[in-house]
Amino acid sequence: MDLGDVSLVALRVFREVAERRTLTAAAEALGFTQSGVSRQIASLERAAGTRLLERRHDGVRLTAAGHLVLRRAVTVLDEIDAAARDLAGMPAEAGTVRLGWYSSAGALLVPRALAALRRTHPAITVITQEGGTPALVRALRAGSIDLAVVASLPPFRPPDAESPHLEFEVLAERSLRLAVPATHPLAGADSVDVADLRGQRWIASPSTREQERLGVWPGLDERPEIAHTATDWLAKLSLVAAGCGLTTLPASLVPAVPPGVRVLAVRGGPHEQRRILLARLPQPLAEPAARLADALRAAVHDGGAPAGTP
Repeated sequence: MDLGDVSLVALRVFREVAERRTLTAAAEALGFTQSGVSRQIASLERAAGTRLLERRHDGVRLTAAGHLVLRRAVTVLDEIDAAARDLAGMPAEAGTVRLGWYSSAGALLVPRALAALRRTHPAITVITQEGGTPALVRALRAGSIDLAVVASLPPFRPPDAESPHLEFEVLAERSLRLAVPATHPLAGADSVDVADLRGQRWIASPSTREQERLGVWPGLDERPEIAHTATDWLAKLSLVAAGCGLTTLPASLVPAVPPGVRVLAVRGGPHEQRRILLARLPQPLAEPAARLADALRAAVHDGGAPAGTP
């Protein structure tokens, strides 16, 4: 085993594969060919003297050795990137922060925080990417983002069991609401009973291997009729406004509801809460990232924050 001659390119390729879980996706993100990615991974595995990836029909997974190498690779790459910034002579508070966020956080929370940060710390650059919780957790562990705004559903379990455990800060806890067309028979009241939702048509996000379907009221005692699927919150609400069906809505997104939509509380059934979390690796934050974290906390308290998709 000799990792002394491993190139930084191989480490960056490995980090990208660990985050994206397929060689093809990593190649597209890096501008490599898939064979080029394969060669870099092969060279790293030869140097490590063991397999770092388990090839599966649905992509790749890190082996135990792969997790160990990834943790060390992230440290090395972060130090190299920090040295490059130091050599560039950046002021103490300047720098780039990479933020991941779940879909409904982009409607209110993230824009508010970024606007406030531009006013108070204009030298800080923030680069963002949207994703579901599993993808954002992988990005944190791969070191390709510094902070992640994620949401959690009851019973609020950790999103993974890897080591070291991620640190989570609860920014807010919000309830779930129901969005119905303004012309719908249920729209005349401020709240409805969960039994009233039987037989309704729903607008929901697609169900994937990593993420459950969202948009149908949880705990319905029937197989729901999914009339339309969409991942974007505005698209869902626009379909509701057009009379195409019902969907669930994080309570703090009520200000973003378009005309033609009524938002109702639901009585009965389980008490549906959502937590919005700030996630990061268990290590001290660089000053720019700490400033962004402060801006996110302030945005929650100043105007409310969305809590929805995990």
